[in-house]
Amino acid sequence: MFEATKFARSSEVSRTTISNYLSVLEATFVAHVVRPFTKHRPTEIVAAPKVYGFDTGFVCCHRGWQHLRQGDMGQLWEHFVLNEIQGVIQARTIRYWRDKRGHEVDFVYSKRGQPPAAIECKWSADEFDPSNLQAFRRQYPAGKNCAVAKDVTRGYRRRYGDIEVQFLSLCALLAEPSSVTQTHPRVLSSARSLATLP
Repeated sequence: MFEATKFARSSEVSRTTISNYLSVLEATFVAHVVRPFTKHRPTEIVAAPKVYGFDTGFVCCHRGWQHLRQGDMGQLWEHFVLNEIQGVIQARTIRYWRDKRGHEVDFVYSKRGQPPAAIECKWSADEFDPSNLQAFRRQYPAGKNCAVAKDVTRGYRRRYGDIEVQFLSLCALLAEPSSVTQTHPRVLSSARSLATLP
């Protein structure tokens, strides 16, 4: 999560200046700022955004990553999924959810008048832990639950107690009319090309 005060202290500038810098980065699409999904419940994080760079290559360069470790893949995959979803919906309406106990859902997409769809990003489907989605659905019972994993080639559903989770590839998330995003015709070809990535 992004805390302007922390950066202001180390840079010896005001919190307002840091926030203004972030606004410029967001306006120029150098950074994606993902704000919390909240109904202002006392158990939820309501203000702190998450900040993603505009490109996974940029992030690797900035961090000095010459060789990727297995542990880096999940974070970069989450970043890549966000970039592709933003490309499809052409709007900054993706949110994340976090409560004060540390449960977090990577992305929440909510259209006006519809229940929120929850999206978890995993490099491998075996890494999926349902506890975060279960915590979210205790607060927001209605809506679709998706786990987008790099190693899923054929979608499937699995039930965890009261919730059902759909496991699918990023290509399927972007291309299927029944997925949480509405498909735009011009992105179908690029979505299908994702299936060929190693």
